[in-house]
Amino acid sequence: MTAVRSLRAVLLPLALLAGAPAGLAQASSCTKPVYLTLDTGHMEVAPLMAEVLKRQNVQVTFFAAQERTKEGDGSLGDHWAPWWRARAAEGHAFASHTWDHTYWRGDLGTPDQPVFKVRPSAGPRAGQDFTMTAAEYCAEITKAADRLQAITGQKPMALFRAPGGKTSPRLIASAQACGYTHVGWSPAGFLGDELSTAQASNDALLRKALRNIRAGDILLAHLGIWSRTDPWAPAVLEPLIAGLKERGFCFRTLREHPDYATKSVR
Repeated sequence: MTAVRSLRAVLLPLALLAGAPAGLAQASSCTKPVYLTLDTGHMEVAPLMAEVLKRQNVQVTFFAAQERTKEGDGSLGDHWAPWWRARAAEGHAFASHTWDHTYWRGDLGTPDQPVFKVRPSAGPRAGQDFTMTAAEYCAEITKAADRLQAITGQKPMALFRAPGGKTSPRLIASAQACGYTHVGWSPAGFLGDELSTAQASNDALLRKALRNIRAGDILLAHLGIWSRTDPWAPAVLEPLIAGLKERGFCFRTLREHPDYATKSVR
């Protein structure tokens, strides 16, 4: 009887797994994870990218700011709110990219009272250089996180990504003091959608990514880049995902990343 119970204990989980959704089976057997992260952009390709992710059964981590868009009232505006709610229902993760896509430009002040030179690319002061205290910069991160929660009903992760990945030790420490951990990307994880088409063709970017990405890498792309004349996502996203799967990689959100799993919520 003991032997029968032991056999059932082994076979039952396997049977359940065999009938489980593909994403659950993938997560259970994932030995070569990669972490695809998507920052906001002009959003024109966002619907297409969402279709690809759903078709490929891939969950990602979105870093969102209220950026200027080709359609609607900004990437975190009311126009795009249903799109974000649908992504939350699909199991994706979310984090802040600052509210006005605010670039760090330099450290001012003192270590005890840090001040940062910044330049937003969106919002009423887009393109202007001015300063923010550490508290003001934290509020800039929190505003995007709060908007994400209001739209999706899901608490964002206690993470942020500085626009352009531009930071300083002082900026990172100030963000940590108010509860946020900065997330960059792996060298091979820069997928190149910000580069000009003349500088890097979609085919070249795809081949480079498939050649260089390694297990554990954090990958970066955007929901639309204004300056790229040959859009990256329609040509590269699905072949990249399929190609990485063929090489034995699996996709996880930063909720499952060993460095960030404990940063699930603030």
